[in-house]
Amino acid sequence: MRRTRCLTRLACLLALLTATAAPADPVKLDKTTTGTPEIKSIDVIRFGPGGVLFIGDGKGSQVIAVEVEGTPAKAGFSEGIDGIKAKIAGRLGATAKDVEIVDLAVHPVSKIAHVAVRKQQPQSKSVIMTIDGSGKIGELALENVKYARLELPKGKGALSTVTDVAWAGDRLLAAGLANEEFASKIFVIPAPLTHEAKANIYSTETYHVAHGRWETKAPMTVLMPYEEEGKKYLAGSFACTPVVKYPLDEVKEDNKVKGVSMIEMGNGNRPRNMFSYEKGGKSYVLMNAQRMQRFHDTKPIGPSPYWTVKFDRELLAGKEQVNKEALWRVDRDLNPKTDRIKVVADFHGVVHMDRLDDTRALTLKEDGKGGLNLVALPLP
Repeated sequence: MRRTRCLTRLACLLALLTATAAPADPVKLDKTTTGTPEIKSIDVIRFGPGGVLFIGDGKGSQVIAVEVEGTPAKAGFSEGIDGIKAKIAGRLGATAKDVEIVDLAVHPVSKIAHVAVRKQQPQSKSVIMTIDGSGKIGELALENVKYARLELPKGKGALSTVTDVAWAGDRLLAAGLANEEFASKIFVIPAPLTHEAKANIYSTETYHVAHGRWETKAPMTVLMPYEEEGKKYLAGSFACTPVVKYPLDEVKEDNKVKGVSMIEMGNGNRPRNMFSYEKGGKSYVLMNAQRMQRFHDTKPIGPSPYWTVKFDRELLAGKEQVNKEALWRVDRDLNPKTDRIKVVADFHGVVHMDRLDDTRALTLKEDGKGGLNLVALPLP
């Protein structure tokens, strides 16, 4: 009996270790340059392990990878910061109506929030503001920094927007929209990341469950690399809102990348952020989305067009219930079809979010008065 208990405890320990993700190796930049990167417009920002910040710039057809140093620190944000958009605008000498909050990313080491902002008046420019756990606001200086410029080729049509970027351990992935027949693009830059490296470019084809057909034009707006049975995959989502996976081993030069739709979240939504996390020994994915106004007016999911969904990551592992047979979140009357996909009420109104630590997400959340608050919310 005693030996059986020991074996049981050992099995539990091994299961716990298996379920806990090992710390990712830091992103390595090779043959960088030092100076001020020329950025035309910031579409998206994401951090890689160790603190390399990826800045997606569609107008410049590039991703800028910048080393952002950070001292290890516990995440603060024990209290929310009200009116953060107005406070950022004031720091820039503007009013809240003259700034657009583009994206949010949390430094994985220092836990400092980085907020991409477009200032419209008196002249248009993109900046990245910083906010520490006590609420102190600053600006990330991009002068005399160590960086690598990574070119995103234009292909047959000009790249208009970088919709998301993600670090996959041995390569950088970017998604974007171009003006051509196969408009949805995936860009891949192998590690180590070298200044002036040119990405490989691939067209994507995905079965849109809600539309009932294969499509090539809708770009992925969120990216999430992950591993399944020792193989690397890229999960992502599009408008109207299939959750798709791509086997990264099949992303090869001159290939059209064909995705497999695993889950359908429903018509009329645009995904904004997506990440995985562990809780209670299980893996989950958290994704927030913006519901198109006409859908929100007629069939709202919550009090705000911005809503968030949690689902079991195991749902990405299926091989039979895919594409036409993909699992729907709700039926036609918006009634839930499974308890493994849940709308998270506490995240209603979240416009941007990023994982803060093992138990919380940092969010930019509507305040009900046209502004935004910076709030840390428990992971559901």
